[in-house]
Amino acid sequence: MASEERKTVRLDDPRALRAYAHPLRLSLIGMLRRNGPMTATQCAAALDENVPNCSFHLRQLAKYGLVERAPAADGRERPWQATATSTSWTDDSDDPDMRAAADQLNAAILRQYMRRAEAYLAVRGEESVGWRTAAGFGDVMIYVTAEQLVTLTEQVEALLAPYRDETTRAEGSRPVTVVQMAIPTPEHGAP
Repeated sequence: MASEERKTVRLDDPRALRAYAHPLRLSLIGMLRRNGPMTATQCAAALDENVPNCSFHLRQLAKYGLVERAPAADGRERPWQATATSTSWTDDSDDPDMRAAADQLNAAILRQYMRRAEAYLAVRGEESVGWRTAAGFGDVMIYVTAEQLVTLTEQVEALLAPYRDETTRAEGSRPVTVVQMAIPTPEHGAP
């Protein structure tokens, strides 16, 4: 998928959002996007899962257009591949079912990022000084309107865009997850 144009799958059905919100499915999609086509057996080994469980969840992801069968080198292999490099959904629907499903997915993704951050902290001491200095956590309080926040988000996306192209990786580069959270904070009271 590295040489393809960035493609996004848009989920606009609450059932699809809920289906995507499963932790194993989020992990499977992420792995297929990073590694390219893999069989259910390869996925199971990489995620320390069982093959039937991975097969089931890959079929569920295919049902909603998130994965598809990839061409196989031989007739015995049955690899899967992600259909896009990213997934999007609407957070501003007037439909209460859609809002609830989007909140469920957002919460599942947040839990996944928390697990990744905790896993990184567990091995951080083994990283080189350069990587320990470069990676980390931080926050900043800003004051913006909703329109300004949309503009800021677009600017951040534009800054990150050149680093998404796997064909132009710099020597010594490695995957890094950049998590963006823009959360309105009470102006008075507890943060």
